[in-house]
Amino acid sequence: MINNVVLVGRIVRDPELRYTPTNVAVATFTVAVNRRFKNANGEREADFINCVIWRQGAENLANWAKKGALVGVTGSIQVRNYENQQGQRVYVTEVVADNFQMLESRAVREGNGTSGGSYSAPQQSRPAPSAPSQSTNSTPNFSRDADPFAGSSPMEISDDDLPF
Repeated sequence: MINNVVLVGRIVRDPELRYTPTNVAVATFTVAVNRRFKNANGEREADFINCVIWRQGAENLANWAKKGALVGVTGSIQVRNYENQQGQRVYVTEVVADNFQMLESRAVREGNGTSGGSYSAPQQSRPAPSAPSQSTNSTPNFSRDADPFAGSSPMEISDDDLPF
């Protein structure tokens, strides 16, 4: 059986950190994840997915991730149920997170150039591409609406190049 979940989205509100009676940390949080398609008005809708993380991961999440933070979460789906005060059975579906990863620095999220005391992984330097030259300031467009073949010339293949 396989029960794996991978989410990338923004935290809706600051994670809520609590401790069990045996002093085990648990944090609950909600991640807004955009849907892959647009609605009839051409807008993307989002799903708000409830998550829970335990132990050291819970404490780290509560310390580092705040409302609006872009995070990656891996874990599994869990369904639990309980009886509410009216005697009705309530089912709760949530993601039990095994790991999370901060996907942008606090400086990027808040829109300023200083790091503000947040941790971001060191960037490795890479050699500049030799061809074709593009402006290093431009950000590639990875949206689903962009044509990946726009501006490219057709490939020239002769019949002798084909293996069949």
